[in-house]
Amino acid sequence: GVTGRYMVAGGGAPEIEVALRLREHALGVTGMDAYCMKAYADALEIIPYTLAENAGMKPIEIVTELRKRHTEGEKGAGINVKKNAVTNMYDWSVVQPLLVTSSALSLATETVCMILKIDDLIVIA
Repeated sequence: GVTGRYMVAGGGAPEIEVALRLREHALGVTGMDAYCMKAYADALEIIPYTLAENAGMKPIEIVTELRKRHTEGEKGAGINVKKNAVTNMYDWSVVQPLLVTSSALSLATETVCMILKIDDLIVIA
């Protein structure tokens, strides 16, 4: 299991990377599963978009650049708010515990699942 010792790049890098991998996986899947994977990837991209927006940057351009860099294999590419640019977060020592990222994704996913279950109950009732 995750012991909390592992560090990952900050600046929205993990979210963009996971979104990219989800979109790739969704290409080999059909129906509702593919739709849900794409929607989850879209939701993940809101995190770096918001980070760029809050830093006074142009979020659409930044997220597009992040996607490009991650597609090219640069897993550490993230939003550098000090440089107002996309840079390699590892080079700048901008890292965060993996546990923070994985916990946030788990909690968000559990929350959505609960909302969907409640929604089903309301529709049935």
